[in-house]
Amino acid sequence: MGIPLLALHWVYLLFIVLIIGFMVMRRDTTLVCILGLFVIGLLATHNLGQSIAGVFGSFIYAIKELLGTILVISIIVAMSRVMIRAGINEVMISPFARLIRTPALAYWIIGLLMMLISWFFWPSPAVALMGAVLLPAAVRVGLPALGVAMAMNLFGHGIALSGDYVIQGAPKLTADAAGIPVGEVMRASVPLVIVMGLVTTVTAFWFLRKDLKSGRLSASELPLAGADSRSDTGPVSGSLLSVTAKRVLAVLIPLLFLADVAAMFRLHLQGGDATALVGGTAIVILIAIALLAHRSRGLEQTTGYLIEGFQFGFKVFGPVIPIAAFFYLGDSALFDLFGKVLPQGSQGIVNDLGNALAHAVPLNREVSAVTLTAVGAITGLDGSGFSGISLAGSIAHLFSSAIGGGIATLTALGQIAAIWVGGGTLVPWALIPAAAICGVDPFELARRNLKPVVIGLAVTTIVAMFLV
Repeated sequence: MGIPLLALHWVYLLFIVLIIGFMVMRRDTTLVCILGLFVIGLLATHNLGQSIAGVFGSFIYAIKELLGTILVISIIVAMSRVMIRAGINEVMISPFARLIRTPALAYWIIGLLMMLISWFFWPSPAVALMGAVLLPAAVRVGLPALGVAMAMNLFGHGIALSGDYVIQGAPKLTADAAGIPVGEVMRASVPLVIVMGLVTTVTAFWFLRKDLKSGRLSASELPLAGADSRSDTGPVSGSLLSVTAKRVLAVLIPLLFLADVAAMFRLHLQGGDATALVGGTAIVILIAIALLAHRSRGLEQTTGYLIEGFQFGFKVFGPVIPIAAFFYLGDSALFDLFGKVLPQGSQGIVNDLGNALAHAVPLNREVSAVTLTAVGAITGLDGSGFSGISLAGSIAHLFSSAIGGGIATLTALGQIAAIWVGGGTLVPWALIPAAAICGVDPFELARRNLKPVVIGLAVTTIVAMFLV
């Protein structure tokens, strides 16, 4: 016998439907989530004051859960800013520019390098780190700027961000919403990320090469990109450090992060522990470069870079906090904020809905996989990629309860779909960083990415059906 569903369950489900509807219409969902928090609090407590306070309390709960992720991204962005201004990024990437001899090499080298850097530095800073150095080299050998932007998008905002194996921001959000450990989501995502990455990048390259041969697309010489688009990083100075210092730091910084990765494997660090290790390393690098580059002004400049990083972090996660707060209510947050308001034996709103669904609808793994891909893609339509992945985790929890397993695979599938669509490969306003660096139209870039990404999602969903 299942847990009896209360008005609380049905209202929560209603607000999930409303949130999806607003996302489909490309409208902001923050107000809907806040209203949902208030209504659920009112139903749980029957007290106006407590329900109003519950909205604020749920924000605090979400921020506590997300704080490690927000901080590590902010610190890494701050570190990337000082690297750009000191000219370390150019020295770090310049050896790869010499390897770019053909359009095919340009596409794959830029893509793979973008993926590696994005795992450690986050894709948006990685675009700034790479764009100005590698774009001219690629255009010179015949790869159009549009092809460079595609490689940056698909490998960085697609493969690297959808897996997020080093910083672990994405799997942390989805795992929390699904109520499972971060490690389970990461392990389940590996085959799906590989399939999605291979299918999408190979398909995109095939279309690109076909259009280059037919003459529909041509490579033209462009001025150095990034002059305008890097204005947010401040003035770039090549004289802040000596050539020798830049070379030493360009080798030392990747080695430090590789040492972090080795430590994660050796010490079995995941989730918050892994994030803390990466964040601590980034702080040390930031302080060292700022003191070396700015000398007597190093103390003040360190603070300035941290402020820039925090501004970026909270700007990115500002829309995420209300949405995450709402979806955390589907699990243990409801009990922490409002007490035991559900019937005896209940494990949370989402679990109860999942059990009810299992008794009412003959769900199977095929329907579940298609639905999670669709939900992930819809949540990505706001151009964030992150704002809706809590919903994907919550629905994966719901469906896995109904079909009796597969929660990690379904969670990973929803995460991948959401980030590939909204993280910077399909939604035009999310493509602006790469488009600006490469000097191309973001709408044309989105159009170019559309077919490869849709094909990749279709194949990945089919593969997920066999893994659930």
